[in-house]
Amino acid sequence: MTIDFNSKIVVLGGTSGIGLAVARHAAQVGASVIIASRNPVSVERALGDLPDGVQGHAVDAASTAAVAEFFDGVGKFDHLAYTAADPLVGRSLAELNFADAQSFFGLRFFHTLDAVRLAVPRLRTGGSITLTSGTAAFRGGAGWTLGAAVCGAINATVRSLAAELAPIRINVVAPGVLRSPLWSTMSEEDREKMYADTGAALPLNRVAEPADAAKAYLALMDQDYVTGTVSVVDGGTLVV
Repeated sequence: MTIDFNSKIVVLGGTSGIGLAVARHAAQVGASVIIASRNPVSVERALGDLPDGVQGHAVDAASTAAVAEFFDGVGKFDHLAYTAADPLVGRSLAELNFADAQSFFGLRFFHTLDAVRLAVPRLRTGGSITLTSGTAAFRGGAGWTLGAAVCGAINATVRSLAAELAPIRINVVAPGVLRSPLWSTMSEEDREKMYADTGAALPLNRVAEPADAAKAYLALMDQDYVTGTVSVVDGGTLVV
């Protein structure tokens, strides 16, 4: 299914970072785009930054009832991109708070699956779902056990769901480090230093921008002979 003015695309988590970039790119190619995020203020701000015609809704992705009501209002659509996530926080095993760990896994994994479950009956023939993981699934690090675990779980889940949901296609984008509000718990100085140090060590000599990752989501929606795959957008992270 080629993405064009006939395509209807839903972006859960579409008000900042990767999700906002996906919404922008989809709208620029003429698709009908609907974004959703928990914070109404964020939704309004995002709409002001997106092309005319994009619709926005305040939806708590952690609420089954809210997501179901949202999809009921959307009706039939072609593609779902799920990019909803809370800010990243690295923790060692000794620092691990299991209530926080459960919440972290909840939004990024269990509520992702819930959104997929609720979206499937609404997807048109030829439709697709694109989820989000990260290169931590392939290369972890001290303090990033939870992040690596969630990313690995999403990658494995997509491979199983590709068989279960066929002919609906489901894939995942795994970005490396990119400029994103997900790093908002860090000070600006520490964040910029991380971007600079990480980028300097990569073959492409920079970290990703949200637009770099967004292109992969649109490509997976557009390519109708790809399912169960992980599209890595990492500037060479996994080869150095």
